[in-house]
Amino acid sequence: MKFTAVAFDLDGTLYPNFRLFARLLPFILKEHRLLRAFGKTRTILRELHGNSGNSRASSEKVPFENLQIGDFYETQARIMGEILGQAWEKVRERTERLIYRGWEPYFRKIRLFPHVRETLDAFRRGGVKMGLLSDFPPETKLKNLNISEYWDVMISSEQTGSLKPDKKPFLELAALMNKAPEEILYVGNSVPYDIEGAGGIGMKTAYIRPGWKKFISAVESDFAFSDYRQLRDYVLS
Repeated sequence: MKFTAVAFDLDGTLYPNFRLFARLLPFILKEHRLLRAFGKTRTILRELHGNSGNSRASSEKVPFENLQIGDFYETQARIMGEILGQAWEKVRERTERLIYRGWEPYFRKIRLFPHVRETLDAFRRGGVKMGLLSDFPPETKLKNLNISEYWDVMISSEQTGSLKPDKKPFLELAALMNKAPEEILYVGNSVPYDIEGAGGIGMKTAYIRPGWKKFISAVESDFAFSDYRQLRDYVLS
């Protein structure tokens, strides 16, 4: 085997993002202000850690540069509250209810990429240790996707206080897996968050490239694939 440990991103990596977005469209139209504030806040939090998640340098001065990041969810809510002009306590409750918990039921009808389950089965039979690191809490999503039984380790970057591509979530993942970073293959669909983040601490990287992306420029990952059977053969060969 090339690897004895493989870790995955979740959203857009184990299932196609478009399937979730299609189901969320009514919610997106209704709660667009909250979602814009949420997205902007995540960008601010990444820039506060020196990680914009964008290879291009930001020309805009980062607001809240003197903010001390303590409890992740409180800090996130305080920034969103400033953006929305609302009390942060109310924003935190709405974000938890509408985004974190509100999206979870949609995963009951989301289909995984083809051959994900058989690939995870093959890794388990082969003794590969499997981890999962997502920028959103993964436990209920994995249960609704019916793949919660595969993981030796599962964490969200929020638990570590930093979002991908910051080093902290990836280092925490490696520590929980009891593996050196260079022993782990990290699989993801985002170049700036997954590939650059994991590669930045020495993990090997695998980029899932859906068929429609096959004509784009090459990605600097150790391996790129569009079919999970390719990943299975790469790891177990």
